Amino acid sequence: MTPRRARAIAYAVVAILLILALRFTPRLPERKPVEILLQGNAHAAAVDTTSPPQRDAYVDTLYAGETLQALLRRGGVSDADAEGALRAATTIDMRRIPACMPVTIAAVGADSTPTEIVLQLAVDRLLRIKHTETGWSSEEQRLPWTTDTVVVSGSISSTLYEAMDSSAKSVLPVGARRQLTWSLADVLEYRVDMSRDLQPGDEFRVMAERSTSPTGVVRVDRVLAATMKLSGNTIEAIRFKSESVGGDYFDQDGRSLRAAFLRAPVEFRRISSVFGLRKHPILGIMRRHQGTDYAANIGTPVRAVGDAVVVRAGWSGGYGNLIELRHPNGYVTRYGHLRGFAKGVHAGARVTIGQTIAYVGTTGLSTGPHLHFEVIVGGAQRDPRVALNLKGGQPIPSAERGAFVALRDRMMASLDTAKSDAVAVALH
Repeated sequence: MTPRRARAIAYAVVAILLILALRFTPRLPERKPVEILLQGNAHAAAVDTTSPPQRDAYVDTLYAGETLQALLRRGGVSDADAEGALRAATTIDMRRIPACMPVTIAAVGADSTPTEIVLQLAVDRLLRIKHTETGWSSEEQRLPWTTDTVVVSGSISSTLYEAMDSSAKSVLPVGARRQLTWSLADVLEYRVDMSRDLQPGDEFRVMAERSTSPTGVVRVDRVLAATMKLSGNTIEAIRFKSESVGGDYFDQDGRSLRAAFLRAPVEFRRISSVFGLRKHPILGIMRRHQGTDYAANIGTPVRAVGDAVVVRAGWSGGYGNLIELRHPNGYVTRYGHLRGFAKGVHAGARVTIGQTIAYVGTTGLSTGPHLHFEVIVGGAQRDPRVALNLKGGQPIPSAERGAFVALRDRMMASLDTAKSDAVAVALH
């Protein structure tokens, strides 16, 4: 076969394959429609920016760093209409619109002006920008939440997180379960350090308000009542408004749960070492560990466990950065291995209970980020678990006693009637 004939055969084969490919390849649509499906705070599909959407309602979310006008242009809104709509939105600052904000454009198309643009500013707050014959106008709308009451009960096997997560699945989504865990810890923070006081077999029961948005978002509002059984001892907490005694919650005896001291100096409580003998992680010898270590991420806020005057705030050898507070009852508390101090915290400064005074670090003799916490009574270190275990604040006055007892009995009865792990209840 001559070279010329071989080339001719090759060209013919290529031509036949090209004809077959064109014959059996499906035709592309003239214009590809676009639809963005909102899945949480993320885009579920890529955006076709070459063709305007041909839907009655176009839903999109704002990219990080993107302008609202760019999103509207992607949704098929002309620049002139976008400018008119944004001028009408006088109640919001366009520079402060968060990324991932959902936006709905109604009646969009290649040859039509949108009838409405809806910005979802929050889960329960909409800004409706409407187009009429007279031009653009805007109006904010608050979406109503529905509220009911739920009771969750559980038994501790490892942590309060685990117990709440397994007990409340039927009535609360994961985010609301985490929220209820921290709400319960906050209610009892003057009596219970959830990171170290709980033991396997301890039990809790909590009644809280549950709110549901029209879009299905669930949140936990106020805790109304709770019980906690710790090593056979029961603590009750009842939400009650007293005219003369501070605090939102009172125990079964009518004493405020707000005491002189918090039980823990950090909000994100995960303990790594308890008071007593241990092998020092750096020195490698057995010596008495004069306090409690709370493992936490660097930068976690450290709070004063009570009202106090700052005795010192600076470097102190193996403690690293150290703060020492003197409290009105003579107690002294120490906070070591700090990354740094909060603004205004220095020797002689006054701090209040719960105030952020420093941040977790790993300075001094420390193998990792944690807070070393000590309580000193009469010049000697005391176990913080014992020293701060105060039994309550002021009692409810006699004039309010009857109202409190009636509320306490009603709340405890509602808790007792909820037999399952988690159930919605009606208050009477």
